[in-house]
Amino acid sequence: MSNERPWLAHYPKGVPAQIDANQYSSVAAVLEEAFERFRQRPAFASFGKTLSYAEIDAQSRQFAGYLTGTLKLGKGDRLAIMMPNVLQYPIALFGALRAGLVVVNTNPMYTARELKHQLEDSGAKAIVVLDNFASTLQQVVAETGVKHIITTGIGDLLGAKGVLINFALKHVKKMVPPYQLPQAVRFRDALAQGAKHPLPSVQLNHDDIAFLQYTGGTTGVAKGAMLTHGNMVANMMQAGAWIGQNAKQGEEVIITALPLYHIFSLTANGLVFMRLGGLNWLITNPRDMPGFVKELAKSKFTALTGVNTLFNGLLNTPGFAELDFSRLHLTLGGGMAVQRAVAERWQKVTGVTLVEAYGLTETSPAACINPLDNTEYNGSIGLPIPSTDVAIWSEEGQPLPLGEVGELMVHGPQVMKGYWQRPDETAKVLGADGWLHTGDVARMDENGFVYIVDRKKDMILVSGFNVYPNEVEDVVMLHPGVAEVAAVGVPDEHSGEVVKLFVVRKDPNLTVEELKKFCHDNLTGYKRPKMIEFRDALPKTNVGKILRRELRDEKKVAAAQS
Repeated sequence: MSNERPWLAHYPKGVPAQIDANQYSSVAAVLEEAFERFRQRPAFASFGKTLSYAEIDAQSRQFAGYLTGTLKLGKGDRLAIMMPNVLQYPIALFGALRAGLVVVNTNPMYTARELKHQLEDSGAKAIVVLDNFASTLQQVVAETGVKHIITTGIGDLLGAKGVLINFALKHVKKMVPPYQLPQAVRFRDALAQGAKHPLPSVQLNHDDIAFLQYTGGTTGVAKGAMLTHGNMVANMMQAGAWIGQNAKQGEEVIITALPLYHIFSLTANGLVFMRLGGLNWLITNPRDMPGFVKELAKSKFTALTGVNTLFNGLLNTPGFAELDFSRLHLTLGGGMAVQRAVAERWQKVTGVTLVEAYGLTETSPAACINPLDNTEYNGSIGLPIPSTDVAIWSEEGQPLPLGEVGELMVHGPQVMKGYWQRPDETAKVLGADGWLHTGDVARMDENGFVYIVDRKKDMILVSGFNVYPNEVEDVVMLHPGVAEVAAVGVPDEHSGEVVKLFVVRKDPNLTVEELKKFCHDNLTGYKRPKMIEFRDALPKTNVGKILRRELRDEKKVAAAQS
């Protein structure tokens, strides 16, 4: 057996080869246990306000009561949550899961076009939205099936200080565009109404869907990965078995800077650390690096998850190197490749190894993690985690010997049920045997460590977010002045990659500025092109398919020659 799974011989001490996901019937069951075990412990902190496990239990109960008792939503109905990291997020999230609803995590930075697609596709009946983004919802809500809207301000759960924060955001910083959603209910009013109803009794099992987690997959049209309660429980236990050897129950303080609507943060921070009784220290706007460093100075943090961009940003922010890292024992990088230079500098400054992990939305997300006792960065994405099989396949679909390069395949209880209402797309990536095609090109060494050699052929990875050229190109082609377009990723020291457009003009007067503004109005920030180059023609195959690879290789050649 160990010959087939060489990684088992290199597992850190105490990590089991298998987990028993049947320990819990659902994510809700894991939450109930955490609320019971850690009642008096702090659970979530934001803007100087901390809520204990008991308070999160009570308020998420109220929210569940509101969803089922007041709104009469039932098991399997979809609730969209469109918020950054604020205290309302875990309350809404846990309330929805306890009520048996399916959570549709929605990026608050979505444009109206992107939001409409997700709300329509998911069939969401209700949405919780932060005031800052409600004007986007106003533009499209009438064209969707959303019947119930719950709005909230960043300061709503922060007491007297929150009133000042809300006032400043709206009137001083002008960060809340005016909106009119007369049918909306305020979050606090929803909790008050929900308090009149008991916590609904819902029978959930491993096959029930917990999340529709939207991803471009490999084609670019956002699809909802159906992540079941079984998938999520398994991944919490798999990652928990890996991290738990190194963590102290009830004493961890995890810095949650990646948004909880991103699957990496959702599972690793929001759920794995809840099960360990940890405190999630929420960072609402990690892009404000000086503000982020000030927050870090206030917390006795023990763990931090992030993407390469985030670690690099912190290292380049004055004051970071002077922080107290004496309690920090875990830094986990995922979502995009961790760069060696960043990992080595991180270790020098903090004294802690930056451990790289690998996952996909479709695997809930963790599939491989490096041993936490690694003393230095090794360039690998780690070993397959418990109950997970990983193989490298040839283009003909045959397993390759160790050391050979092919497509990375994943099999395990964390692999999604499929894409929501997209059997055709599901069939492209998920075999009847349960093996998932990741689209990533990799090799495995004799010890079971996996190395990514190349990424999904055309995907662009901006700060850990997938950008699919098809989607960007489809939007750009809507501009009447564009004849042809190709979107490619070019290296960027801050975000790993940025989007570059090559455009053939239909209107000879079309300018870079005009096209950038058009993209600004129709694409969320990380998808917007940072560079636009006009061309007379684009390279194509003999059947007329634009050769993005050739455009990318041009950039590589130019970079090598400069």
